[in-house]
Amino acid sequence: MIQTIDCILTPEQAKDVVFIEKHLRRLLKFNGDIFEYRWLKRSIDARKKDIKINARFEVALDEELPQPKPYFIPQNVSESPEVVIIGAGPAGLFAALHAIELGLKPIVYERGKDVKERRRDLAKITKEQRINPESNYCFGEGGAGTYSDGKLYTRSKKRGDIQKALEWFVHFGAPEDILINAHPHIGTNKLPSIIVSMRETIIQSGGEVHFNAKLTDIFIEDKRIQGIEINNQARISCKYLVLATGHSARDIYTLLYQKGVQLNAKGFALGVRIEHAQELIDKLQYHGRINDEFLPPASYALVTQVKEKGVYSFCMCPGGIIAPCATEQEEVVTNGWSPSKRNNPYSNSGIVVQIDKEDFKDYQKDPFVCLNFQKSVEKACWEAAGKTQRVPAQRMLDFINGVVSKDFPRSSYLPGIVSCDLNIVLPPQIAKRLKQAFVDFGKKMPGYLTNDAVLHAPESRTSSPIQIPRNPETLEHIEIKGLYPCAEGAGYAGGIISAGIDGMKCVEAIKKVINL
Repeated sequence: MIQTIDCILTPEQAKDVVFIEKHLRRLLKFNGDIFEYRWLKRSIDARKKDIKINARFEVALDEELPQPKPYFIPQNVSESPEVVIIGAGPAGLFAALHAIELGLKPIVYERGKDVKERRRDLAKITKEQRINPESNYCFGEGGAGTYSDGKLYTRSKKRGDIQKALEWFVHFGAPEDILINAHPHIGTNKLPSIIVSMRETIIQSGGEVHFNAKLTDIFIEDKRIQGIEINNQARISCKYLVLATGHSARDIYTLLYQKGVQLNAKGFALGVRIEHAQELIDKLQYHGRINDEFLPPASYALVTQVKEKGVYSFCMCPGGIIAPCATEQEEVVTNGWSPSKRNNPYSNSGIVVQIDKEDFKDYQKDPFVCLNFQKSVEKACWEAAGKTQRVPAQRMLDFINGVVSKDFPRSSYLPGIVSCDLNIVLPPQIAKRLKQAFVDFGKKMPGYLTNDAVLHAPESRTSSPIQIPRNPETLEHIEIKGLYPCAEGAGYAGGIISAGIDGMKCVEAIKKVINL
């Protein structure tokens, strides 16, 4: 008999396989010889000092547990109808893999380099303060997802799609724990090999993946996609174009606008990335337990309202680092990531303020108003820190009190930090709300408000400031047939899993059209 059972364990018990089997046998009143179990779900409840693990198991009594079916079955699609995909981030890769499942041939064009070559350009950002606009933390194989911490948590309600996406990650090399944990995480150090495995499967199945292949033009006739241009060279015909270029491909928005493709301004969020000692966050979240061998490094989620705007934590990275994520030389951008073990001594999180398109008077006429605001903040921070890839920084209480910090604890942001008054560097509507939010967070999480925490500015690439509108039924652009705006860059996803799911949805929509 196969059955599911829920139980509550201590962190110590949850690591003890002998105890778990005895406990499950006792709960089920089973003494037979054939007994197997496996974890289905695991989450931490740290609301009280007596920390608990909420556990769900699948248990087999007098029989063996069934073996899972293969999560991904490739097939040869070399002679199948073609789907052109722009971008090899999570959305583009999942679109390509799902195309293979559906019997379509994916042809992927990625402006950046493969994972191996991309690493060299990332090193130059830190060592030489140089940005390659085509190969950086946002552009290249795997997109921003490759170096975005590998958090796989999503608020999407489509559980079947989420499960499939997680299973694909396991198939291509991710640990099976991501199928179990309430907040699954792979780790930036493990993502590159997974991404390479996906690419190799696409090619072995008859698909194509092209690097250093930048979309430079699109051809539209009679409101229908007819072709594209790559690297300012020959025209390539295509009927179905999945545009999965990510939220930082600003040149794509300009290209579409010049071609008369409708775009809309879209709200996003902007603020700073804050760094605390991980030991402090563990102490605050785990009621004094520090470096506990039975608990993972602690995370947090904070939200408040200040003057009718949400202010909240974003992309919180336990045991992580702050990374330089600019895509142009004359700007600075921060983001965070963690290795799989989350064993760095710092925690970091974006703390960002809601920005609505209605905050800008011309938003209905000019789709670039939110993007231009984003760019202006990134450039102002670049100028304030000396026009390199160092970022302006300030201790938390110094920021609240308007005092320029005299010194800093060590920062994980390797290009370096420069002491600045962020009250002057950031727009006043952002700075004032952040100050009040930090006070609120200090009340919700006593100990969080400390001058040992350092703010790094800006955290600005939270989501796309432009939306490429699409038909909710066909997923095509509302005016252009055959053009499928996809995932984060189009304003329809946020994060690795939701982007991957959106890539799959776009390919499913194309398959329906082909079958008509």
